[in-house]
Amino acid sequence: MLHSSQFKELQNTDISILDLLQKEEQRQFNGLEMIASENYCSKAIMEAQGSILTNKYAEGYPKKRYYDGCEVVDLIEQLAIDRLKNLYSTNEFLVPYANVQPHSGSSANIAAYAAVAVPGDKMLGMDLSQGGHLTHGSPVNFSGKLYQFTHYGLDPKTELIDYNQVEELAKTHRPKVIVAGASSYPRIINFQYFGEIAKKYNALLIVDMAHIAGLVAAGLHPSPLGIADIVTSTTHKTLRGPRGGIILAKTEWEKAINSAVFPGSQGGPLEHVIAAKAVCFHEAQNPNFKEYQKQVLLNCKELAKTLMSEGIELVTGGTENHLLLLKTTNLGISGKEGSEALEKAHITCNKNMIPGDQRSPFVTSGLRLGTAALTTRGLKENEMKQIGLWVAGLLKRSKETPFIEEVKNQVIELCKQFPLYQ
Repeated sequence: MLHSSQFKELQNTDISILDLLQKEEQRQFNGLEMIASENYCSKAIMEAQGSILTNKYAEGYPKKRYYDGCEVVDLIEQLAIDRLKNLYSTNEFLVPYANVQPHSGSSANIAAYAAVAVPGDKMLGMDLSQGGHLTHGSPVNFSGKLYQFTHYGLDPKTELIDYNQVEELAKTHRPKVIVAGASSYPRIINFQYFGEIAKKYNALLIVDMAHIAGLVAAGLHPSPLGIADIVTSTTHKTLRGPRGGIILAKTEWEKAINSAVFPGSQGGPLEHVIAAKAVCFHEAQNPNFKEYQKQVLLNCKELAKTLMSEGIELVTGGTENHLLLLKTTNLGISGKEGSEALEKAHITCNKNMIPGDQRSPFVTSGLRLGTAALTTRGLKENEMKQIGLWVAGLLKRSKETPFIEEVKNQVIELCKQFPLYQ
């Protein structure tokens, strides 16, 4: 755990922020983090991100900077680039280009779109309410405002991506870009099929693999590299790094993407975060990273199995990755009510829309749960079974305060057995 002695200067300078940091520390240590887009990075990554590099401006790229004094950060950024390319290269495909400067996944998508399209161009992406992301053409997002998006979704019977619909929409609308990837889809995505559709209708393919980047790196999910023209991702979900974004692409897009990131959509890169990304890519090439990802999948399957055994309905009837979506409608509560009950018991997740949801995005009829963070903490199948029983009980008894308190105390005890940082 962190202690005030580790923040001597902050204790002398800003006791209010120190107090809030300690409160957040307690929240993380004494709760089960099941938000599928969150994880815990290593101490080494935090040390790099909190380093003296935060002082350095470095507009431009290695050996092509606008400021002087970049000799060291050039080496750091190039190391991050080389490690990232190596992480996702295989015997079949060597990644030729990578950009580690995007501040976030959304920033990476902004740059990727700008590199290949102009405002008003047609694009095809996954509907937000069906499992897509805001940056895949939501009307409230820059993507939906700048580009002419059409959306594909799920087959209402199977709740799987409707690839026939994807092809029909591509045939009808002839988009310049097809965007594949999701933020709340519990099944394997067929990137090969997306690639075939894009090629058939002369579209570019951009894959946003933010959620599954760690699984792809470990070879546990089909890779979009070598299929997609451009691949974007975050570094902080299953990849278990600092909060940030990355772009990988075919060589032909290098100049356009570089320009779209800087000066197109960002100023100076965050070299302290890039150093932390470099550590993340290094950690992800350790053999134990693949074992970790295998456990993420095992944990999610056990969680799904337990929930279904308790009568909880899941979107698609299961999971093949790090997350699952459960439905709350047959429990007589909304997703919002469900997530609030779980949070009172120190289990954090998020309300989430489900296919055909009749409730608003602020209420929803579902919950999204993930196992990446809990697996980092060391929990395995036995613990996931217990957590599944707690989740099912809390959803069924969401208004019973004594029961919620009982579960909360049990959760805190479980957290003590699996401390975040030794």
